[in-house]
Parts: sequence; C-alpha cells; structure tokens
Amino acid sequence: MKLHSVFLREGCILPGHLDPLRESFGRNWMLVNEITASVFDTMIRQAGWHFIWLSGSCSRRGFGRTREEAIDRALVRALGAVNKQCNAAEFDSVHVAKYPGFSVAKVTVQRHRIQQNTMLDIADKGHPQADPAK
Repeated sequence: MKLHSVFLREGCILPGHLDPLRESFGRNWMLVNEITASVFDTMIRQAGWHFIWLSGSCSRRGFGRTREEAIDRALVRALGAVNKQCNAAEFDSVHVAKYPGFSVAKVTVQRHRIQQNTMLDIADKGHPQADPAK
C-alpha cells in the first residue's frame, strides 16, 4: 500500500470513459491500483468532472503481528469512519510503532468527493457550509 493511494466507495460513479483497475478493500471500498491521488485528480478533471477535497481527515489505529497487518487494519478502520457523503478517500499518512510481538499503526485518510457538477450538493452535518447570503 502506497501513500496517496485512492480508495473509491463501492457504487462511486466515475466519468464514462474512466475505468481504472480496482480491487476490493475492507467493507464498501475499492483500491484504485497504481494511480496516486494527484494523477487521479488530473484524470477526473480532464474528463470535465471534479475531485473535491473535503475538510476534515479520519485517523485510526490498528494492531497487528506485522507492520503490514497493522497498517491494513488501521486503514480499514479509517475508511470506515469516512462519512457516507464522501465517495472517495486518499491514504495520506501512516506512523508505525513496533513492539515485541506486534505493531501499532496510525493511519490518516483525506476525504474526497467525485462529482460532475461544481456545486457541492451535500449537507455535511459535521462541517457547516458557508452562508452565501453573508
């Protein structure tokens, strides 16, 4: 798993001609293979769509016998914390501590939304929208 990997929520709609290779990851998520977030952003924008970065990240810890197992568990938990309005996420950072017999990983993912129009059409209860009348 590489930093800045892109995850798409199952059912995420992409521009018609964009069909990257994906593999299942955790519950309700797909890992986009071999494409970093910056490259994926360019691909989405070239198709006339938008790869919107939403404020607020999700961080979780995971434990495992190996470094990789701890990272995978933390990543699954972090993706599980991404609210339903977000249909994409980016693997942003990882910190791993090794102890005798196990490892602990802390993973952070950034929330994204892929959509065709520019207007953010979701009401994110945890992140109030700016009032356009002000």
